[in-house]
Amino acid sequence: MNTTHADTFYTDIPAADALTKEEIEEDYEGNTGKTIVKTFEERGLDYEATPGTLVSQHGPFTWGPTPAKAVYNAKVLEVVAEEDFHTMQMTMDNTNLPQYLLDKHYYRKHGANAYYGQNSAHSKDHAKHE
Repeated sequence: MNTTHADTFYTDIPAADALTKEEIEEDYEGNTGKTIVKTFEERGLDYEATPGTLVSQHGPFTWGPTPAKAVYNAKVLEVVAEEDFHTMQMTMDNTNLPQYLLDKHYYRKHGANAYYGQNSAHSKDHAKHE
């Protein structure tokens, strides 16, 4: 619904299925991971482009290439959920981002031509001089 979301998550945040009683009793933690993987496979999602999910009846899960990035992704997920909640309270209009704006915000931070944020060439050159 907003560019804060698009800067980090390329898709809607998926919600994985809740675990069955049998899955919980058999291997709670392992089956939680399996339901996340299943959700991403079934929906054709890239786990790097969408570094988080919700597991029904459980809660949010995020990841990243480092622990710090996983925590950052968790905070972004929390913030966009709150922003979306308030947006839905204020309007009934279509609040989804158009694809062109989603692409702009996501790809300016990710991919071969990324130019925005801490990993940009400008930021690296600037850091050398500090």
